[in-house]
Amino acid sequence: MESSVFSSEDINQFARELKAISEPNRLLLLEKIIEGVQSNHDLGEALQIAPNLISHHLGVLREAGLVTVERDAHDARWVYYSPNPEALENLRQAFGAFCDPQRIQPRCPMGGPQAEDGPD
Repeated sequence: MESSVFSSEDINQFARELKAISEPNRLLLLEKIIEGVQSNHDLGEALQIAPNLISHHLGVLREAGLVTVERDAHDARWVYYSPNPEALENLRQAFGAFCDPQRIQPRCPMGGPQAEDGPD
């Protein structure tokens, strides 16, 4: 039997990233950030989301490593978000590898009516 192509650490990171983008508002935020660097204010205006929710969702994306953050040097109330290209590429590759149809192996059930050693 072939072993998994993912380590436990890889699976945990993959799950964190998928969880981060599984919420529709976070997916919309990430899509907007991928279009170009965005401020917290711009994101709130574009998506009509309350500032506290913007902050929460962006924190989840940041913790998952999907976006990077930079505070304005002159006014710390302004925060700028950028996509993390390396993390997004890793996520794309992991998703492709995980969902690769070539990984599907024929398997005979161990029990039940279809089992090789099942009742005749």
